[in-house]
Amino acid sequence: MPKIYHGSCLCAKVRYELLTPPKAVTHCHCRQCQKSHGAAFSTYGAVPHSALRIVTGSADIHSYASSEFAVRQFCAHCGSSLFWSQPEGDWSDWVCIALGTLDTPFTPQKQKHTHISSKAPWDEFVPAASPKE
Repeated sequence: MPKIYHGSCLCAKVRYELLTPPKAVTHCHCRQCQKSHGAAFSTYGAVPHSALRIVTGSADIHSYASSEFAVRQFCAHCGSSLFWSQPEGDWSDWVCIALGTLDTPFTPQKQKHTHISSKAPWDEFVPAASPKE
């Protein structure tokens, strides 16, 4: 039987399940992710939309179109960043999960850093040789 990954927002009004492990684990240093998370970078993993099941609190999830290609979703009560997705294009069937909201332990097989050119000046992260954005 496949493992189900459980997650929730800070106040636990929104609870979700992932029916597959997240893929394409990415630490994003872009300004939108910094602003959305209030941190040096955000960490997301992607699953097909069909593998994300909202268990409780679907009405508590609010959406914000942060750019022409990304819609971010968050809890209306506590403000936790939960998901982002692209409504159109090659990845429109996928949703990215803010991995800090997972309650089930998860260890990615691979991970990468992106948008390092936007890295916060106070962040001490030192990229490996020649990162690709």
